[in-house]
Amino acid sequence: MADKRRFDLFAEFVRREFPDAHRVFDIAGGMGKLNLALTDRGLAVTTFDRRWKRADVRYAERLFTLEEPCACDLVVGMHPDGATRIIVEYAARHDLPFAIVPCCSDNGMPYKPWVRHLAELATQHGFDLGDTTLPMQGRARVLHGRRRR
Repeated sequence: MADKRRFDLFAEFVRREFPDAHRVFDIAGGMGKLNLALTDRGLAVTTFDRRWKRADVRYAERLFTLEEPCACDLVVGMHPDGATRIIVEYAARHDLPFAIVPCCSDNGMPYKPWVRHLAELATQHGFDLGDTTLPMQGRARVLHGRRRR
């Protein structure tokens, strides 16, 4: 069973780790629960997902792609499943920081190799990478990065 605190814990982490971020893209954000948690903390958030059942939040009901115009200071994903890799790639393309809590891979890799792959991808794209664990049940590891200067 998923930890019900996960959205608040991740939102607190994002607020602490990226205090200068004001506009956030939440990728594969499901029903918008992370959006609500981040909005409660003063951030302007757009959630990208193709769900029709969702909270009353700013929502782009479409697939997120690398071609999405950049209107954010930070890109995040809480268990974004098959959209995890694109978060790192989008952040690299637009010189943005990112934070992800990976779960399922988009290529069938087991969890630990998948996380190693994401870390290598971020490093190859020039990110200084952080690795934090949230105090919650389930997949709680946060990979976060800022471009090297």
